[in-house]
Amino acid sequence: MSADFPHRGWHSRGYLPHLDVANEIQAVTFRLGDALPRKVVERWKREIIETSETQDRLLRQKIARYEDAGYGSCVLKQPDVAAIVEIAFLHFDGQRYRLLEWVIMPNHVHILIHCLPGFPLGDIIRSWKTFTSRQINLLLGRSGGFWSIDYHDRYIRDLDHLTNVRAYIRNNPVKAGLCKNASDWRWGSAAQ
Repeated sequence: MSADFPHRGWHSRGYLPHLDVANEIQAVTFRLGDALPRKVVERWKREIIETSETQDRLLRQKIARYEDAGYGSCVLKQPDVAAIVEIAFLHFDGQRYRLLEWVIMPNHVHILIHCLPGFPLGDIIRSWKTFTSRQINLLLGRSGGFWSIDYHDRYIRDLDHLTNVRAYIRNNPVKAGLCKNASDWRWGSAAQ
């Protein structure tokens, strides 16, 4: 891949197709390594096969409910840990990407991002995860993996989709029972 065209376009990371192009808006979710055990997802996949509902949509709904229930260590609820993630998100905002919405939940994060030319989505996420993993492990006096290996991304199809994703990210702390109003949650764009 040439330096002039670092974005990958449509590609696969081994499963669903992904879009990485400049000036597209993407919704991204990634979680702590201990937030969603693989065996839970595999069980859900077996259960979903037996239903007539759209498999991908149903699986995403189950994962979102599980994340919001607060499983795993939930170290992102610690203010000093969440602050490291916030600093990482905001550091290159306006230079490599534009953050449209974001929220740091106790065990996962949601970001709505507009990638700027020359800065592929995967590189941005890898940078966030690498920096925050090091800093948080140092703070907590531990080592090893911090984030789950992969992330979920979805390109924004139209204005209705954009509106819905913005509302979802802003209201995720309310839906999870962490606060009454989105602006009350310190660790997100709604509070800014």
